[in-house]
Amino acid sequence: MSAQRVVHAVSGRLSLRHPQEESLQKLHDALEAVPALRDSQARSPEDLQAMIKAMAAQFPSLADFERDFPSLCFALATGVGKTRLMGAFITYLHAAYGYRHFFVLAPNLTIYDKLIRDFTPNTPKYVFKGIAEFATTPPEVITGDNYEQTANLSLFDGVQINIFNISKINSEVRGGKSPRIKRLSEYLGQSYFDYLANLPDLVLLMDESHRYRASAGVRALNELKPLLGLELTATPFVEGAGGKTVDFRNVVMRYMLASAIEDGFVKEPAVVTQQNFKPADHSAEQIERIKLMDGIRVHEETKVHLQTYAAQNGVPPVKPFMLVIARDTTHAAQLLELIQSDLFHGQYKGRVIQVDSSKTGADEEKMIRDLLEVEHYDSPTEIVIPVNMLKEGWDVTNLYTIVPLRAANARTLIEQSIGRGLRLPYGRKTGVEVVDRLNIIAHDKFNEVVEEAGRGDSPIRLKKLELAPPGTTGEKLKSVTVPSTADVLLGLVQTQVATSGTVETQTPTAATPYATGSVATVVFAAEDKPIVQATRAVIAEIARDTATMPSSAALAKPEVQARITQLVQERLLPAQTTLEGMETRSAASVAEVVQKTAQVLMAQTIDIPRILVKPMGAVKTGYRDFTLDVSRMKYQPMDQSLISKALQSGKETILGQASMIREERAQRITSCAN
Repeated sequence: MSAQRVVHAVSGRLSLRHPQEESLQKLHDALEAVPALRDSQARSPEDLQAMIKAMAAQFPSLADFERDFPSLCFALATGVGKTRLMGAFITYLHAAYGYRHFFVLAPNLTIYDKLIRDFTPNTPKYVFKGIAEFATTPPEVITGDNYEQTANLSLFDGVQINIFNISKINSEVRGGKSPRIKRLSEYLGQSYFDYLANLPDLVLLMDESHRYRASAGVRALNELKPLLGLELTATPFVEGAGGKTVDFRNVVMRYMLASAIEDGFVKEPAVVTQQNFKPADHSAEQIERIKLMDGIRVHEETKVHLQTYAAQNGVPPVKPFMLVIARDTTHAAQLLELIQSDLFHGQYKGRVIQVDSSKTGADEEKMIRDLLEVEHYDSPTEIVIPVNMLKEGWDVTNLYTIVPLRAANARTLIEQSIGRGLRLPYGRKTGVEVVDRLNIIAHDKFNEVVEEAGRGDSPIRLKKLELAPPGTTGEKLKSVTVPSTADVLLGLVQTQVATSGTVETQTPTAATPYATGSVATVVFAAEDKPIVQATRAVIAEIARDTATMPSSAALAKPEVQARITQLVQERLLPAQTTLEGMETRSAASVAEVVQKTAQVLMAQTIDIPRILVKPMGAVKTGYRDFTLDVSRMKYQPMDQSLISKALQSGKETILGQASMIREERAQRITSCAN
């Protein structure tokens, strides 16, 4: 199979999004245009410059590899699927060119653990899902934790994926020391580093590559001299002197956040401030408190909108949470105390977690556990306060409000801080603005962020939202879930009113407006509830039988009630012999509850007639003979070749000989007429 056909096959099997497919195509174009990229021979600086020159026409943004080996950067917005693209790169390079050895680099422990999970078979986000060849023989995953126990590596024929954490390597090379990976291995007879460096087809993949600039660990890894480097990042720049940003010079694919928003892959960010807010009128402490309070206001309204959307569309509910970005650990601790005690009278006590390096031992384990569960609907956590720990690799879909309280320029704030909240909870845009929107509370930097987003070269366009000052918005937003009157009267459900994130439960009684007419006096005891539930389910089933129940009035018939009572008793039978002390309901008491339940349902049901359309008169079908006039056809025998013609260029291509099926005998051609 040609390399180009491999591109199409990989894109189809992995169901790549169009920016992922375009990235894979650009990698193919680079390798085909410059065969030297596939050459494992040593490359001099002159060789690297010659490669760049050869690729200049195809990739105008490529000015330098920025490393001691050919390295191409693919800049894709957060939420588009960079890890999936890494899997596509590996699959393509193995299928098209036979490469077997890959070195995947993570910038920190969080992403390191995530990459190991995503490259492990039978996990939710397995990157090779859809590749049948890897289903039977999955790639061998070697990590920074187990590489010393892996022997005879050179004897394997399958794909090997090495996953290492650069932050750990950085800590090992401090003071000019050699990293642990360079130590002699008793299994290999050489260091693992030397083993990798001697591989002729080693490909280095760098996740979040903006973190690999000028670090000691990366300088050590340069000595690996990989065949090719592939970098992935959502922020293809680094901050230089004076807060200015320096763009990467080796970008070959750029798909920025504005495009991802337009194509519906991520939430739409919106910058939020108060109406007529003037930062100069407030102290830094006051601005911080105002931003926190307004962030919670937005968070509470978002909760109500999400609950309403889930109820109206029959989808699982999403519990949103708020991210408050602190300056340092001391600031984070102060924010934790403030939010849990002073703000909104301690309403958020026990609902806030602090995520930073100050936690150790059991506290650290609890912090990680709470952080991993924050996406679950039943998690109590509503506010997370991180300190430089959740910049990349933390994939959650229910982050809806961000309050940045640390110093940052507008571009860094836009591209890094909001990246954690861009993923959509339902995997696609819903068309409901509040459900599809990420809110950034930026009172003090509102104008600066808006100006940055409005620049011609900005990677994003932001919406602007202005909040009314507290106390001027009138009644709080409410989401009311209204169950059916019948279920309320039967005691099966309760009405719920969600106000500012709290849920008020109202239990109807016989005195409520629901209890009207002849069923006003029907009251069910608590022990009747299992029978009522079973009766409700049985009636729903037998209602499908129009012969038994042509209308709801049939529920009043003794024979129908007897049938329902029999089915209900069968459902209520215990799985084992009743234990001493446990009572069973008599048939008479069950029949009484069934009768009351049927009475409520008859009173609260509006019959909808079933309409059946039937044709009138006889329906006839049959076959009629006919004679096909072929006297004007002068077709001559011709080659059985397949010809393809491009619709745009008109170019014709012969694809090969067509398949032929020989019939044993001619069949009579007939027509079916109604």
